[in-house]
Amino acid sequence: MGLPKSLHCVVLELDGEDIGMGRIVGDGALSVQIVDIVVRPEYHGKGYGRLIVQALSDYIASNIPDTAYVNLLADVPANRLYEKFGFRETAPATIGMAYKKGSE
Repeated sequence: MGLPKSLHCVVLELDGEDIGMGRIVGDGALSVQIVDIVVRPEYHGKGYGRLIVQALSDYIASNIPDTAYVNLLADVPANRLYEKFGFRETAPATIGMAYKKGSE
């Protein structure tokens, strides 16, 4: 349901098999978020995550205004990968927060 509403999607294939993906959501002008970066476990540590983030970063560089706010939430240790693309922690000025419907 969410994939068709994405601003941009990348699927990484190897020998005809989907092994990873990532996508960008947002309005494409003021705010975009990189989400759902995933690589199948048997392909971890081989640079495929970096290829996905590079493709998403290239899309942002070519299609999103420089004034837009680009963000992501990073699980540790993936934060080290995103730092290579210029992402920095925003705490303590900004704190990531989450709300899961039905958990209140």
